[in-house]
This record gives sequence, C-alpha cells and structure tokens, in this order.
Amino acid sequence: MDVLFLFRIREHQEDMLKSEFPEVNFLFDRKTDDPAVETSEVIVTYGTDVDENVLLRAKNLKWIMVASAGMEQMPLGRIAEMGIRVTNVRGIHKTPMAETMLAHILSYRKKLKDVYEQQERSEWNQKIRGTELLGSKAMILGPGAIGGEVGRLLQAFGVRTYGCNRSGRQADYMDEMVSFDGIAEALPEMDTIISVLPSTPETKGLLSRDHFGAMKESALFLNFGRGDLYEEKVLIEALESGRPAAAVLDVFETEPLPADSPLWNMENVTVSPHISSHSGKYVERALKIFMPNLRAYLDGQSDKMQNRVDPERGY
Repeated sequence: MDVLFLFRIREHQEDMLKSEFPEVNFLFDRKTDDPAVETSEVIVTYGTDVDENVLLRAKNLKWIMVASAGMEQMPLGRIAEMGIRVTNVRGIHKTPMAETMLAHILSYRKKLKDVYEQQERSEWNQKIRGTELLGSKAMILGPGAIGGEVGRLLQAFGVRTYGCNRSGRQADYMDEMVSFDGIAEALPEMDTIISVLPSTPETKGLLSRDHFGAMKESALFLNFGRGDLYEEKVLIEALESGRPAAAVLDVFETEPLPADSPLWNMENVTVSPHISSHSGKYVERALKIFMPNLRAYLDGQSDKMQNRVDPERGY
C-alpha cells in the first residue's frame, strides 16, 4: 500500500514510520504532480495542495490525513461525494497557540511595548501603568482544544472565562457558556475577547459592526481562528472608533496581509503573520495522531480512528 506525503519530514521520522509499518510503501516529500498520486491509498498533506484535479487523478485514494486543523482550502464537497475518509490533527496546536495568546495578552495588559520603547530611548519613566488579569473576564469564541487550553491558562491568572459556541453547550475550562446568539449581550462585560473559531458557513461574518460596538473601550480583541469571522474593514473602523481598544491578529481575510493594509500602521494593532501554531514539535505531534490512525486503518478498524472530519460540515 502506498502512503504519499506531500511535505517533508525529518529523516529520523521517516525511519520511525518505515520501522513501525514495514508493510507500507511510504513516499516522502512528493508533489501533487507525482505519478504516485494515482496509486496512493493514503495522502498526507497540509491541506493546501489537494484540489479537484488531484482527486480526479487519485483513483485509489481512500483516506486523506490533513496535518492541519483548518479544512477550508480543500474541495470538501467533492471529497464527500467520493466517500474519502478525512482526518486532521485537531488539538496539536493548543500548546503553542495558547502560550502565544497568553503572551500577547500579558504584554498588552502590562504595557511591555511601552517598556521596550523606553529602553530604546534610554528613558527612565515610572509612570507606565499596567493592569492585572485577576478578576477580569474573557470570552473565548470556539472553546475546543485550543480555546480550552487558553481558558485553562487564563483561569490560573484568576480570569473568569466565558465560552461561546453554536449551542452554548458546556466546554472544558469555561466558567460560563453562551451561544452564538448570545454574543452581543455578553460582550459589554468582557475585558478580553478571543476567537479561535474555524472557517465554516456558520462562522463566516459572525461578528458584525454591532458586535464590535458592544465591546468595552478597554477591551482587547484577539483573532487566532480565521480571517473571515468579520469584514476586515468593519474591524478597522471599530478600532479607529476605540471599540475595542486594541487587537492582536494572527489571521486575515487575505494572506499574506497586503502591504497597503491599514492594519500594518495602526498603533493599536499587532500583526502576527499566522505563526501562532508554529512549533518545533509540530510534525512530531502530528505523527502521534497519524500513527495510531494508520494502525487502525491497516487493521480494518477505521471506526477507531481519531480526529475524523465530516467533509460536509468542514470539521
């Protein structure tokens, strides 16, 4: 059986897979124009290079392993029609992303940017006044694996966490829950608003001008989910009007962010080039999900595969 990797992994990781699965023919670091696309039963991809043309050639394809959490760039409708099994690596981003979000929140609340700028000027000024997280409130849009981890860290700082999902169903490390319908009502109480929502038909354009207008003048907004959660021009207008006070953005409507975007030059915006999930342990963690799934697949126990994705729902 051929298993095709459309990206490079380290040599010791290749050796580990070959040793663990001697019955499998692994094809590493290939491209979508490789003839092996036509024979491979499994394709492992980051999810940006498998389009309908690839699917037309992949006559033997039974399973796509996506080494990412987002699925929006894949032809999910066609995948569903073909009955191809899909899994992803949902959950492996939680540590680097949660740590990064916490770092940005602390940096903003403790005015570290001002401290660094003063140092560059060799200026001794003790008038910088940061604020505490203790006793504050944070809304986390999308309290899944990533949202739950940032909720856990925030709770350790004494923050009251409010999870927000479609149904309002209880989620780990959330003190209270609201549904998508209840966002506007809860926003005026929030000191920090964090989105880690995926891109789905239900989340596209979820936040409107009214939502941003309901935020505190002191609120910090972070988007580490997907850039189509709102119209970017609406967020820019909101930031210019002072609600929210500031934003940390790791995702954008268009990526890379165009050089002429106003976001680059706004004093109250931190532009992060979609790097919050980056970690030297990324592939290692992805393989820890892939290997048990491959064993289950080979043993004819596909029902035991973890992180299965419903192509029709997109997650």
